[in-house]
Amino acid sequence: MKRSVSDLAVFGGRPEFLNPILVGQPNNIDRRRFFDRMNWALDNQWLSNGGPLVQEFEERVADLAGVRNCVATCNATAALQLYARAARLTGEIVMPSMTFVATAHAMRWLGLKPVFCDVDPLTGCLDVPQVEAVLTERTAAILGVHLWGRACPVDDLEKLAAERGVPLFFDAAHAIGCSFSGRPVGGFGAVEVFSFHATKVVSAFEGGAVVTDDDELAGQIRALHNFGIGPYGHEAGGTNAKLSEAGAAMGLTSLDALPEAARRNEENYELYRAELDELPGVGLVEFDRRERNNYQYVIVTIDESVTGIGRDLLQELLAAEKIVTKRYFSPACHELEPYRTENPVGLPHTEALARSVLAVPTGTRTTAEDIRRVCGVIRFAVTEGRTVRERWRRRENKENAAADHRRED
Repeated sequence: MKRSVSDLAVFGGRPEFLNPILVGQPNNIDRRRFFDRMNWALDNQWLSNGGPLVQEFEERVADLAGVRNCVATCNATAALQLYARAARLTGEIVMPSMTFVATAHAMRWLGLKPVFCDVDPLTGCLDVPQVEAVLTERTAAILGVHLWGRACPVDDLEKLAAERGVPLFFDAAHAIGCSFSGRPVGGFGAVEVFSFHATKVVSAFEGGAVVTDDDELAGQIRALHNFGIGPYGHEAGGTNAKLSEAGAAMGLTSLDALPEAARRNEENYELYRAELDELPGVGLVEFDRRERNNYQYVIVTIDESVTGIGRDLLQELLAAEKIVTKRYFSPACHELEPYRTENPVGLPHTEALARSVLAVPTGTRTTAEDIRRVCGVIRFAVTEGRTVRERWRRRENKENAAADHRRED
């Protein structure tokens, strides 16, 4: 327990944790099931090229998403690009800047131009009037992001896309097992894309998937992800974006664990909320309780005008305590190169949100005691925020003066 500012590790105190606790730690799985699947694949001698485990994984993901088709891929970036190729998109892709930069990079890599628009300050997802304001004759598609598992305003986006005659698709990297209006995420827009990266609530080590009810589009994507082989010809030819049997073995085992992982994540979320409740200047991003959510992210917001300590300094203090947090997502895409230079734009809601959010550790490896200790450090740091900030500034000034003196010598 921190009793004085000097107890903070950043000022020489003992760290709260001996071993780091992290955002995005892999969830617990049944290793026996995983190795049984791997041994079966090795005995079966079918390790890639759409083997039985990949086929089973695709069926289970499609069922969870409530759609007819799933094409498993090596990662979600490739999945986004496969749709863009299959749909023959050219021109501008309207998307939020409040997302991992891979969403924008995936489009830019194909020669498409990301056009960023502002978000709803409450949800962090696309704000429909902001989308409408940036649509032009050059718009090729609208790309929504279900941020932190909270679904976009799907109905309004689908209506706008239909009225303007542009395709709509979704980056659902955070949102497997989530819902909108009681329907599973996965069946909205032309396609939705999941991520099965090691940090996600469902992991295939590294993987992704395109899910859709459009049978012909799914057929084109399936061919494109396998060197263009298949009944659907395409001027793009094809690439190699397949998921391996090893990845599918992990994905299937992770799917087995999803109900328990989501349950534990929700418990963690509720404990964070109870521990940080009514702490001035500190909030927790809320989820719509009418919908399903996997709760894989617990997002804390920091209001420096109230706490006296900014998000970035708080992150530094937590890191010294071996509490490793993430700024999901800061800087926002439009504040990063090459977008900052190529297409400078001001997005006030995005920028305010990006400056204030911090993802804190959760997942099946995070215990209730871990969370209480994390929250204890946060409570102390923000309660003593102005004192902490002043001491940090004095230390920085001292270090800068020492550096200047060394340069003079």
